[in-house]
Amino acid sequence: MTSSASATASIPDTDTLQTGSGSLAGRLTEAYLAVRGETERRAAPLSPEDQVIQSMPDASPAKWHRAHTTWFFEQFVLGEHCRGYIPFHADYAFLFNSYYVSAGPRHTRGERGLITRPGVADITAYRQHVDAAMADFLGSAEPATLAAVAPLVEVGLNHEQQHQELMLTDILHAFAQNPTAPAYDPSWTFPAPVGRGADWIHLPEGIHTVGHAGDGYHFDNEEPAHRALVGPVGIARNLVTNAEWLAFMDDGGYRTATLWLMDGFAAASREGWQAPGHWYKVEGEWRIMTLGGLRPVDPDAPVCHVSYYEADAFARWRGKHLPTEMEWEVAARGNQLSDAFGIVWQWTRSAYSPYPGYRATEGALGEYNGKFMVNQLVLRGSSLATPAGHSRVTYRNFFYPHHRWQFTGLRLADYA
Repeated sequence: MTSSASATASIPDTDTLQTGSGSLAGRLTEAYLAVRGETERRAAPLSPEDQVIQSMPDASPAKWHRAHTTWFFEQFVLGEHCRGYIPFHADYAFLFNSYYVSAGPRHTRGERGLITRPGVADITAYRQHVDAAMADFLGSAEPATLAAVAPLVEVGLNHEQQHQELMLTDILHAFAQNPTAPAYDPSWTFPAPVGRGADWIHLPEGIHTVGHAGDGYHFDNEEPAHRALVGPVGIARNLVTNAEWLAFMDDGGYRTATLWLMDGFAAASREGWQAPGHWYKVEGEWRIMTLGGLRPVDPDAPVCHVSYYEADAFARWRGKHLPTEMEWEVAARGNQLSDAFGIVWQWTRSAYSPYPGYRATEGALGEYNGKFMVNQLVLRGSSLATPAGHSRVTYRNFFYPHHRWQFTGLRLADYA
């Protein structure tokens, strides 16, 4: 595995599905098989036992990720558009639905790790069955039907890419609970940051268009494009590093209540946070659990596995702020941010809420984003686990402020 999962060449850019060369059926099938193959590539290093474990309610077993993404195509493409299709197994819709209430009842999220059967081999057979059915369907569907299902296939592919990233973050969390610190891939290395230029960039006050505009693929939460007042503000060109975070720790950052939001300090105290997630003190030295196993903390690498609460406290310690998502997007559009993509998702201080004029997609797929627009914070960019073709400047990731098992880091903003 390369240092950055986003560097893999096997995943196509799904923006070309509608406009690329060759037939629409051929483009859809090629993209479908490539994305599905990437999921299996990421699962390949895992044993059957690895694929069953669920280390916390926020994470899911790798087996479940593989099955859920398969259910998505079976439910929304084959089940609704392929005449005569019979589901692979009558119980799988209940077991592998996630949060689509409109699609029927589902198993409790926090108990996915209790399901030992169907086994990994059964899920492999399930994936193969649905893949064959999808290939047959795409290859034989009438042009009007293909045009109707193409957007669903695009959503399904991007949905699966999201779960490809979760497969890595979830198994890393599980392996981090193991005293022997097993490696997902012993050859894995953290991607090197590419800092450049001055430490700060300045955005003068101005009105900018933010959000997705145009024909390229995007999720519904990225639109509509709208005008926003941004600046004046300084944005850190580079990501905060482990060396900077160690200085925060050495200065008592985790113990200084005045730096923290009340809920954040309560979470840090309750959970015993003394360092970022997956950091461990070994013989007096800090180490970090990575996809390559337990490694020494590299002071020059961007800090990751920090919650919003920690990121906000660090910014206060530095006398700075976190940027808003609009500030981040304007700076990123100008190609002024180093390592905006491919290393860590970056916390912003923007609440995850709908853009002005937002309307959720009709039907069950309307549950994909819109119903989560409360009590979460927006992250921008992408991470080392994000698949190729799945990042863009308007992408809005979102997590609760205490979450830190993802590859999450930060850059600073200055309003002085």
